[in-house]
Amino acid sequence: MTSEVLVEKKKLDNPPLEIHHLGDRVLRQPAKRINKVDAEIRDLVREMLQTMYSADGIGLAAPQVAVQKQLIVIDCEPDDPTNQALILINPSVKHMGRDICVAQEGCLSIPGVYLDVKRPAAVEVSYKDEYGRPQKLTATGLLSRAIQHEMDHLNGVLFVDRVENGLALNQELAKYGFSAQAVKPVA
Repeated sequence: MTSEVLVEKKKLDNPPLEIHHLGDRVLRQPAKRINKVDAEIRDLVREMLQTMYSADGIGLAAPQVAVQKQLIVIDCEPDDPTNQALILINPSVKHMGRDICVAQEGCLSIPGVYLDVKRPAAVEVSYKDEYGRPQKLTATGLLSRAIQHEMDHLNGVLFVDRVENGLALNQELAKYGFSAQAVKPVA
């Protein structure tokens, strides 16, 4: 079955949704489960993809566009027109790998800021696709990192909350006009 939510991978002058930035309260609210996967959800997916591609992103969670729903879109190959975006509805982590890796992350909600974050190298998630069908996926590399990063958004957590180098964090945030007060470190 071909996805109903295919969108052209291009930048729009006026993307349909507004991405909220660090310091905005909507980013800190936990997202709610989606009870029914219907045309309205598929329309939201389409708008999220258009917004993500317009911002040169590889992932976007609904809370970033002020929609408190457990919905994530990811495309680790935005320049490849044959690569389909991954749509995760109500994602749940089933297993995390033991190996930890450190890599630089950025976020459409904190433009310009890129910092090192430790995360498990692999993750297994279950979720529903854009038709409401249950799916399972084991991801490694960039996809694993993107899934974990976007799932954090569903719980009101931003990647800067996981940065261990406080000096680099404060310098980068200040450089791009963000307040370090908006960071809420996770244990």
